[in-house]
Amino acid sequence: MRPDLDPFHAIAISRLAYQLQAEGRSVIHMEFGQPSTGAPKAAIDRAHHVLDTDGLGYWESPALKARIAQRYDEKHGVKVDPEQIILTCGASPALVMALASAFEAGDRVALARPGYVAYRNTLKALNLIPVEIACGPEDRYQLTAAHLAALDPAPAGVIVASPANPTGTVIADDEMAAIADICRTRNIRIVSDEIYHGLSYVGPVRSMLEFEPSALVVNSFSKYFSMVGWRLGWLVSPLDHVHRARAYMGNLFLTAPSLSQHAGLIAMDCTDELDGHVEVYRRNRQLLLDALPSLGLARIAPPDGAFYIWADVGHLTDDSMAFCRQLLTETGVATAPGIDFDPVEGHRFMRFSFAVSTAEVEEALRRLVPWFAAKAAI
Repeated sequence: MRPDLDPFHAIAISRLAYQLQAEGRSVIHMEFGQPSTGAPKAAIDRAHHVLDTDGLGYWESPALKARIAQRYDEKHGVKVDPEQIILTCGASPALVMALASAFEAGDRVALARPGYVAYRNTLKALNLIPVEIACGPEDRYQLTAAHLAALDPAPAGVIVASPANPTGTVIADDEMAAIADICRTRNIRIVSDEIYHGLSYVGPVRSMLEFEPSALVVNSFSKYFSMVGWRLGWLVSPLDHVHRARAYMGNLFLTAPSLSQHAGLIAMDCTDELDGHVEVYRRNRQLLLDALPSLGLARIAPPDGAFYIWADVGHLTDDSMAFCRQLLTETGVATAPGIDFDPVEGHRFMRFSFAVSTAEVEEALRRLVPWFAAKAAI
């Protein structure tokens, strides 16, 4: 019998948030990791044109694959054959495709805890065994080569993410190299989730392909490119594996949305507009970091990238779901409970997304500061 999947608790918080909105309440949505901005204007203009002129059948854009390959050369100095790139209906199918095509039922796959909820649940759904490794502040909430070296027996694979969700932490270059080395030594296949590339506040972020060309790399247009609802992503597969991964894509998902592919190609060159979003996130991040002490939140993960604050609220609660629900109903600020990302320690953590407007962050803080002060006084 297949194992039960854990619910995505932030969805329940979001459902309540929209219910409150429908009742006339003012709600600030900091529960999901999605930009509040839309696709770049030029991409939308292209989509309008395509809707008027194209029948939009099943299709995989050679031009978009070539442009993505060019991006790896420009950003990472890595040569990727466009045929290594499989366009997908967002990063989630890319993850399914990577895991399903690379591993056999019963294989053990390591991952960091805390980590994105769908890693654990997708592994379970595919009859793979998640091997969660507790990663705390001493490791910057990230997997290390030492963690992988200590596993006995060695897992068949590992999922790495840099920047990570929910913490925003980035793996240092030397640690990335060490992880690649230990995975080669122990025959551990790497799946690298790089959907937050482009969202860094500490300088350039390296791709795992720079250290391990055989890694399977997942990416998406949802985060940096601000195209969440367009459901467009990609998987980079080594050439000797791409035929297998492509077979899974064709049978399970057919093709990525044609309209999104047309728009995505244009979005890749809208860097001025997209980098402007990153500057907004940078300001929002700083506003939160400056305000956290007044909220009594001194223990957080270093948000190097992405758009999250992972905060320890264990001095205030041992039930992060109830805590986030109460916060929402009393202040109108929606956040994500830590139990989504860490089923063991997450009861004392919460996640804020700052991928909203600066005005919304400022208003959220006006509501949060007195609420947390009242909590601390109890």
